[in-house]
Amino acid sequence: MSSTQPIAARHKGFNRAEIVDQNFTEFVQHWQGDVRSKPHDDAPVLPGSALDARGFRELLESQLISRHLDLMARVLRVQNKVFYTIGSSGHEGNAMVARATRHTDPAFLHYRSGGFMAERFRKLPGMDPVMDSALSFAASKDDPASGGRHKVWGSKPLWVLPQTSTIASHLPKALGTAVAIEQGRRIGHQLPIPDDSIAICSFGDASSNHATAQTAFNAASWTAYQKLPAPVLFVCEDNGIGISVKTPSGWVANNFQRRPDLDYFFADGLDLAEGYAQVQRAVEHCRHTRRPTFLHLKTTRIMGHAGTDFEIEWRSIEELVAVEASDPLLRSAAIALESGLYTKEALLALNEATRKRCFAAAEEADRRPKLERLDDVMTPLAPYTPDKVKAEAQRADYNDKRVAVFGGEDKLPEKQPPRHLAIQINQALHDVMAKYPETLLFGEDVAQKGGVYTVTKGLLKAFKGSRVFNTLLDETVILGLAQGYANMGMLPIPEIQYLAYFHNACDQIRGEAASLQFFSNNQYRNPLVMRVAALGYQRGFGGHFHNDNSITALRDIPGLVVGCPSRGDDAATMLRTMMALAKVDGRVCAYLEPIALYMAKDLYEAGDGQWQFAYPAPGEAMTLGEGRVYHADANDLVIFTFGNGVPMALRSARTIEKDLGWKVRVVDLRWLAPLNDAFIAAQAKTAKHILVLDEGRKSAGVGEGIITAVVEAGFGSTPLERVVGADTYTPLAGAAFLVLPGDAEVVTAAKKLAGRK
Repeated sequence: MSSTQPIAARHKGFNRAEIVDQNFTEFVQHWQGDVRSKPHDDAPVLPGSALDARGFRELLESQLISRHLDLMARVLRVQNKVFYTIGSSGHEGNAMVARATRHTDPAFLHYRSGGFMAERFRKLPGMDPVMDSALSFAASKDDPASGGRHKVWGSKPLWVLPQTSTIASHLPKALGTAVAIEQGRRIGHQLPIPDDSIAICSFGDASSNHATAQTAFNAASWTAYQKLPAPVLFVCEDNGIGISVKTPSGWVANNFQRRPDLDYFFADGLDLAEGYAQVQRAVEHCRHTRRPTFLHLKTTRIMGHAGTDFEIEWRSIEELVAVEASDPLLRSAAIALESGLYTKEALLALNEATRKRCFAAAEEADRRPKLERLDDVMTPLAPYTPDKVKAEAQRADYNDKRVAVFGGEDKLPEKQPPRHLAIQINQALHDVMAKYPETLLFGEDVAQKGGVYTVTKGLLKAFKGSRVFNTLLDETVILGLAQGYANMGMLPIPEIQYLAYFHNACDQIRGEAASLQFFSNNQYRNPLVMRVAALGYQRGFGGHFHNDNSITALRDIPGLVVGCPSRGDDAATMLRTMMALAKVDGRVCAYLEPIALYMAKDLYEAGDGQWQFAYPAPGEAMTLGEGRVYHADANDLVIFTFGNGVPMALRSARTIEKDLGWKVRVVDLRWLAPLNDAFIAAQAKTAKHILVLDEGRKSAGVGEGIITAVVEAGFGSTPLERVVGADTYTPLAGAAFLVLPGDAEVVTAAKKLAGRK
C-alpha cells in the first residue's frame, strides 16, 4: 500500500476526504500484484480464509456503500442537503459482524456503523440501505428509522434499535436485552425474536472507559459469575483515538483480555479475509455459551471525527498519511484484485456506480418532505390514547389469579379494613403482577427482605424469583435491565431505593428510555414503571440521601410521566393507570412514593386513623392528570400541593379556618409531569387567594410550574404566596425540618395573604 503515501503527501493542504477517495482509485489503477484464478462463490476468497467469494463480494459492496455515504455527506453538507457528517470510514469492517449475526439479533450501534447497516440490509429482501440512509442523513420526514428527527442507524424490521448514544449509555440496556432474552423463557413469555438470539452492542475504544460502559461490563461479568445467561456481544471498535485524545497503545487488549467472566476475542477489522473467521468465532461463542463476549475489533479512523474536524490542524501530515495508508478499503481492493474476483476496470466501475447511487439517493432525499410542524416533531414523544388506557387500567378480568395471589376470596384487599400507604402499594403491586404475567419487579433488597420499608414484602413468595429478584447495587444497571426487558415485550417495574440514588443513573431515563419512541418514530418502545422511594420528612433515618426532596431532574425529561400519590387508595389507582400507560402506549413512568407517608395512619390527632383508606376495587383507576380536591366549595383560600403537602395542607386548613374564618380548599395535583394546566386553572378561577405548597426546593420546583399555569391562565392578579423548601441539601436529624416546609409556615403564609390590601 506504499503507493498511497506519495498521493497523500502531494496534497498536504487538500480536503482529506478527497485524498482518501482518490487514494482508492489510484491504488486500484497502480496495483501490480499477482492474480489468482477466480474462485467459485462458495470457495474461499483467498487460500485459508473462512470467507467465501460470495461473502467477500457482498461485504466489499457494503463497505463501498458505507464509504460513499460518508463522502456524500461531506460534499452535500456544505450545500445544506445533509445534516450529519460523523462517518464510518475506517470502521467498514463492522460489516463482518452484521454478516456473522442474524437480523433478529437486537443491535445497539454506535455512530460509525455504516458498514454494519449496509450488510444487515441484505438479511431481508426488498430493502435499500442507500435510500434509507440518505433519508436519515437528509432529516427527511420519510426517513424510516426516525421520521427525520435525527440521523440514526436504525430499522424496525432489522431489529436495530435507534441510538443517539455517543458515550456508552446504550451498553446497560444492551446487556438488559441479553438478560431479558433468557428471562423471557423462564417466565413463559413469548419473545418477539428467536430464543437463541444474542444482543449486539458496538462502541469505540474511548467510550469503553466511560463509567456507564464499565458498569455494563461489570454487571455482565457479575451475571456470568453466577452462571446466569447473558448473551451480549460487546463490539469494541478500536481505532486508537477519541475525537482528538489517543488511546494508549495496547490499552484495550490489556484492559479486557483477562477480565473474569467476560470472554475476550480479537478480530482484524481492517482485513476481511483475515478477520471474518475471528468475528465468526466470537459470535458463535456468544450464541452457544450464552456468556457475555467482548469482541475487540481493530479499526482505524479516516477523515476525522466529523466534517468539522480538520485533523491537519492538530495531527502531522506524516501521521495522517500513515492512517490513510491503513484504509481497510485498500486492503479489500487488494483482495478483490488478487483473488481474481474483479479486474481493475470492474472494481473501479463498481466504485463509481456506488458513488453515483449514493449521491442520487441523497439528491432524491433532499427533495422529500421535512418536518415543518411542531406537532409532527412531537407526535411520537408521548403517545396517549385515553380511552384505551382507561379501558386497560379498569380491566378486571383476572379475578381467579387475584384470589390465588391473595390467598382466597375473603382475603382480597378491597374486603379488608382501610389501610395506610405502604400496605396499599404492596397490595397494588400484587394486583398488577397478577394481572400482567409479563411483569417483573426488581431492584436492591426487594426480594427476600421485601424492601427497606417492606413495601415489596410477600411478592417473592407470590411470584417466585423469576419475576421478583434482587439486583446488584447499581442503579444504572437496574434501569438498563428495565429497558432490556421492555425491549423484549415485558412490563418491568424497577425500584430505585431512594430518589437521591436516581441521579447516578438519570441518563438511562433521560437519554435512553424516554427518548426511544421519539427517535424511532414510535416504532420501538420500552414501557416501564420506575418506583422510587422519595421526598423528605422521614424521621429517624435522615440526611439528604434518604430525604431528597427535589424532583426537578425527573420533571424536565421529555415524555416522562411522573406521579406522586399521598394516600393508599390513590396509590393503587395511579399504579394501575401507569401500568396501562406502559402497556398500551409504551410510556415510561416514574412512580414517586413519599417515604414519610408510608406508615402514616393518622391525620389530625394520634389515633384518629384518618389517613387510612379502603382499597379500590380492580375496576377503578385514576385518569392521567386527574387531581383530587378536598372541600371543593371553599373559595377563600385554595392550596395547591402534592405528596407530603396534602396532609400538611389539610391540617393547616383547620387552623386557618379557626384563626381567619376562611374556608380552605386543598388541591392534590397527584400528577407532576405533565402538569395538568387546565385543571390548575379551573381550581384557580374561583380562588380569592392562592397558596402553593411545594415540599421541594425553591428553585426549579413543582411550585414554579403551578404558578406559571395560574398566571398564563389569566389569574396572575389573584393574591398568591408560595411555601417551599430551602435551596439546600437536607441535613441530619431535627435540622432537616428547618429546610422543609411545615404546618406553621403554611398558616403564616395564609395570614400574610389575609394582611394584603
